[in-house]
Order: sequence, then C-alpha cells, then structure tokens
Amino acid sequence: MAVTALIAEDEPLLREELVEQLASLWPELVIVGQAGDGVEAVRQLAAHRPDVLFLDIRMPGMTGLEVARQAAGQCHVVFVTAFDEHAIAAFEQGAVDYVMKPISAARLATTIARLKERVSLPPADLSGLIAALRRQQADGKGYLRWINASVGTAIKLITVDEICYFRADTKYTRVVTPSAESLIRRTIRDLASELDPDLFWQIHRSTLVNVHAIAGVTRDLRGYLQVRLKQRQESLPVSESYAHLFRQM
Repeated sequence: MAVTALIAEDEPLLREELVEQLASLWPELVIVGQAGDGVEAVRQLAAHRPDVLFLDIRMPGMTGLEVARQAAGQCHVVFVTAFDEHAIAAFEQGAVDYVMKPISAARLATTIARLKERVSLPPADLSGLIAALRRQQADGKGYLRWINASVGTAIKLITVDEICYFRADTKYTRVVTPSAESLIRRTIRDLASELDPDLFWQIHRSTLVNVHAIAGVTRDLRGYLQVRLKQRQESLPVSESYAHLFRQM
C-alpha cells in the first residue's frame, strides 16, 4: 500500500514548496491533506490517519507541540523548523527526522530515505521530545532566529538580527530590514510570543522593533513618542501603553 502523508505548515509558499519537493523526490508518496494551522492539522489527522506527518513546530491556533501530542503513536512525525535547538532535540528524542527552513532538497532526500526504513515500524514515542521542548520554551530558549518572507514567488530567508522592525499591514506583516521590505503571513501577536523580548520590543499594537536598530526617541508636535532608527529614515510611533519602555532613555 502507498505511504500517506499530511503536511501541517502555516506559510503557504513553504507548504507548496514542500509538496513540490516531495512529489519530485518521493513520487509514490500520497499527500492526503494540508493544514495551515494546528486545529486543522488535528482535524485532518483524525480524518485521514496518515502514515507520516510533516509538522511545523510553530503553528497558529494550536501549537505544533499540541499537534505532536495528538499525533503521538498514530504516525511518524517529521518536524519542519527554523529552530536549530528544536530540530536537534527532536532528532535526539527519537522523532523520525527533521528538516530545516529553508528546505534543502538534499536534506529532504535524507529524511525520505530514513522514513522509508522506518515507516513500517511503530511510530516513535514523542513524550520525551514534547517535554524537552516545553522545558526549552519555559527556560526562554528556542526563540525565533529566522523569518521566511515572500518576495514575489520566491522565499527569502532573513535572520532576526538584521530586521529593524515588524509592522502589521492588512492581512500580512511587513518585515523591514535596512535595505528591503518583505511580507509574511504572521500576526504581530504570534511574533511577539516567538521572538526574544529582550531583542524585540512591542511599541504599538501593530509594531515590534529591534532594540539594536533604535537610534533614539523624540516627541512629535502632539507630545507623542517617536522611535528614530539607525538605518531607516522613517520614525515609528509609540503607543502610550508602551512609553514606559523609553523612560530610561
């Protein structure tokens, strides 16, 4: 019987890329479903009972760890992640494998080879992995280190250190570096929970700013604070509820 798989990844372009690479590298694999959030992933797990789950650790709606708990014992799990710490922990705790973002065809081919060897065996016990990852999060480890942003039809990998700020933009969030702007399908609320709070400050309900990108603060004619940036010309408004962050400046 054909091996079946479910792909749970909240970034549509990355999800599409993974589907295309799997079709090329493992044409016999039957992808029975795709999910863009954790709740949908759990629903499709129950509906399709796939042999393999490709699971993004960070998922909206229900976290990847919560989805992994639901999948435990039901299918083999391959973690898709931008977090080195998470990937290493997953591999060492007995998960089938992991692939890092951006997805490498060579790395995915290795994962497929391992899956083919293990798919007929009982799925790995994920309880140790889930506990380890929860401890990492509780200890403040595993903060987001990379952003995969859409530039036309391509995916651009941006390290968080080079990002000046994030700003909500209708259905997207704008990722601004010293020389470029890109869009991602992530909310400011989600990003705020995944980024190191010592590196990124929320200064407005729609804005997160890299503290290393701040040149200083000024007040506009109405007395409201404005953040000046070192490598950008624009200034960023600060909500009154976040003004306390700059009292020592």
